[in-house]
Amino acid sequence: MQPIRPQHSDTDIELRMLMEAIYLKYSYDFRDYTGASQKRRVLHAMREMGCDTISTLQSRVLHEPSAFSELLQYLTIPVTEMFRDPTYYAALREHVMPVLSTYPSLKIWVAGCSTGEEVYSLAILLKEEGLLERSIIYATDINPQSLEKAKKGVFPLENMRAYTENYQAAGGRRAFSDYYTAAYNAALFDRSLAENVTFADHSLATDAVFAETQFISCRNVMIYFKKKLQERALGLFHESLCHRGFLGLGSKESIDFSAYGPLFEPIVKRERLFRKL
Repeated sequence: MQPIRPQHSDTDIELRMLMEAIYLKYSYDFRDYTGASQKRRVLHAMREMGCDTISTLQSRVLHEPSAFSELLQYLTIPVTEMFRDPTYYAALREHVMPVLSTYPSLKIWVAGCSTGEEVYSLAILLKEEGLLERSIIYATDINPQSLEKAKKGVFPLENMRAYTENYQAAGGRRAFSDYYTAAYNAALFDRSLAENVTFADHSLATDAVFAETQFISCRNVMIYFKKKLQERALGLFHESLCHRGFLGLGSKESIDFSAYGPLFEPIVKRERLFRKL
């Protein structure tokens, strides 16, 4: 009896070939990202870039580096805001910061930092807890354009009202406007917040651990990963964290069904805050 083989649509086949081509040509590995989200983003990019098929898009990506740079902006669409999920930051303030304050120096990794909103939120929190000056923050992402935006620390002024509300709900201790200067419909955040931040290109799919850390925040990144890539990322985090280091994940992410789950204990499970055993 012939084995039953899974049926794949032409679109799925083209999508898989595109991701393989990107990996072979540019060493960006999207092969273990979840299919539904990936397909939605590629189809949107295809339309916006004037391509009739994914195969046409693949041809452009292979022969035009600028086309790959453009496609990358669709594959890594940032969905972020400052002090997103304020209760997460409130839990950091209450349960994590007091422990971090016992270290003479801190290394913190924000994995998948996108355009930097989370980095500046964390820097503000560390500053208010008196920890920023003795902290080194590694802010990493695979998108060079997002990293450049993060380095500048400039965000739309129209977002400040929502960010202020988030900050206040997270237990902020000052006026949020103290941290930025408004001009030309933009908010420029205090450069001192980023003095100890190293922005760097790093892929959870292909790169290795680069430092021992006391706290890692990787929020709303692994929801786009298939299980194999989730396991790889959690392995990197476990390797990077010092004994009893902290890990913060996004509100829809979990380590319950991971091989690394038993190696962490929940600190505030509702907020996806864990501590390495």
